[in-house]
Amino acid sequence: MLGLNLKPNQKQTVVKTYNGEYMIDLQQIEKEYETPAGNFKALKGVDLQVKAGNFISVVGKSGSGKSTLINMVTGIDQPTRGKMYVSGASLHEMNDEQISIWRGTAIGLVFQFFQLLPTLTAVENVMLAMDYGELVPKSERPERAMQILERMKMADYAHAMPGTLSGGQQQVVAIARSMANDPPIIMADEPTGNLDSQTADSVFHLFEDLAENGKTIMMVTHDSELARRAARTIVLADGLVVDDHENR
Repeated sequence: MLGLNLKPNQKQTVVKTYNGEYMIDLQQIEKEYETPAGNFKALKGVDLQVKAGNFISVVGKSGSGKSTLINMVTGIDQPTRGKMYVSGASLHEMNDEQISIWRGTAIGLVFQFFQLLPTLTAVENVMLAMDYGELVPKSERPERAMQILERMKMADYAHAMPGTLSGGQQQVVAIARSMANDPPIIMADEPTGNLDSQTADSVFHLFEDLAENGKTIMMVTHDSELARRAARTIVLADGLVVDDHENR
């Protein structure tokens, strides 16, 4: 799916020490936070292995550790203990600058509230991710952004402002933006939370298509029915993985 053929540059220089079989490999991850009431352990020895091209859902009640798990996989936060290998990088051995560079190429983020810039058109929002990544030459960014929107069947709305698009259309543009730098992993945090059931179904099928084309999808959701439609479901409770099963 619209792969990038890029030469190594400073933005792609990261510490990569993991050559195992998994795209995501979390080993005994613990995360503690200091609070006025004392230390709070958000994750309590989580093990999670995900192969490339897998589509998994992550479910759990509020406070189960879902947000902390997202922060671990995306490198937003570091574990108190444990090892994290994601997209070939040994995150627990990297500094903030290295992780920031790595994240721009390895992770595509999709949020519940779309987070499109309202003053930019759809195609400009997609291009913005390329501006941050600095992997695609400036002269090629408009064409690549249009190619991605065409792949998402949103080319007719490329020059529309987000406020004129439906919720579902905005989410598709947000997914297109997450693909701007061709990351191997898409992290979707409640991506259908603001969508009606029919539109949510369309967005889900789009994730399925991305997984079939080799992307690794991790979707955090409160929708148990939608979670069951992913190939695999991880259930969190009180900072622990309490269930991990294949759905098909």
